[in-house]
Amino acid sequence: MTTPDRSNDPGRTVNESLPTPGEALLTVPNILSAIRIAGSLVLAGLAIADRPGWFLGVFVFLALTDWVDGKLAILLNQRTVFGARLDSWADAGLYASLLFGCLWLQGRVLAQEMGWIAAAIGTYGVTTAAGLWKFGRWPSYHTRAAKTSWLLVTIGAVCLLGGWSLWPLRIATVAVAFTNIEATLITSVLPEWRANVPSLYHAFRIRRHGGN
Repeated sequence: MTTPDRSNDPGRTVNESLPTPGEALLTVPNILSAIRIAGSLVLAGLAIADRPGWFLGVFVFLALTDWVDGKLAILLNQRTVFGARLDSWADAGLYASLLFGCLWLQGRVLAQEMGWIAAAIGTYGVTTAAGLWKFGRWPSYHTRAAKTSWLLVTIGAVCLLGGWSLWPLRIATVAVAFTNIEATLITSVLPEWRANVPSLYHAFRIRRHGGN
């Protein structure tokens, strides 16, 4: 039986923020996250093989699985703490493979955009380090801003690999940086580790209820 993740519920107890023995692992959303992790390795291979068309197609497919698994988790009542963490790891792997592939395929173009990219990577490093330092866990907030940023990154990558404007990519990196800053602030506000915190506002609500 799947234990629902009520991490957005200010009334839940501290112990419910941890995986439970009854928490199902083999769920549809978790399978999609696992596919995304495996697909990230395929992405890197396609970049090395100099297959930009295939790289773009596989990336768009994997990005869609990120959107679908969240919807299915809600519809199938399969939102779990482990699933939230697995989804974050899958997203990190996909981001890393996307960056590697774009640098491999469009290195000369991106060399002039490293300032934008460095801002996104740097802030991600900060928010990850903050979560590990305070809670000993990878942040898995899946904020609304993160979902918007992921859409913008997908559009930016398509425009880059399609040889179109670079501005969508620049806008996406700025959005990612602000998303990471919000995640860092959420970490500073939360009294304990939580998954699926939609925004900084929700983090303040959780703290106001004393983390219970």
